[in-house]
Amino acid sequence: MEPLAPNRWRRPIMVAVVAALMVITGCGPAEPTSPSATPAVRVATFRVADSETFRVELATPELVAHAEKLLAGEDVAAIPVGRVVRGDPGPNEPWTWHLDPATVAFADATTEVCDGLPSYVEDETITSDDYCPWSAKIVSIESFPG
Repeated sequence: MEPLAPNRWRRPIMVAVVAALMVITGCGPAEPTSPSATPAVRVATFRVADSETFRVELATPELVAHAEKLLAGEDVAAIPVGRVVRGDPGPNEPWTWHLDPATVAFADATTEVCDGLPSYVEDETITSDDYCPWSAKIVSIESFPG
């Protein structure tokens, strides 16, 4: 009996290698998938001057991590700052305004023109486009369905 020519095995070996790679990398035939769950929205609650609270959506993992550090008592920038969106409470009910999540940040210091109680934003005592309560203390971080 004569040995098999190497070319005769080349194709079956290549097919086996490709099939094995598809199994290993999960690139097999497409299977129906369930719709992916909408990520949860993370919202931080702040108490201002020990009297009023307001809520802020944390739009990025970095903001969530920063807020978690604040909640744990770490020494990081603590003043929430953001652009006020009037006429829509967003996550900030019962107030009729919220901070635009795309503009939210934390600062060590800000100008006085945006400082005050949430009720000052509500009644437009604060006329600045931004809100930055110096005495805000984070009290919780919650998850809500997105």
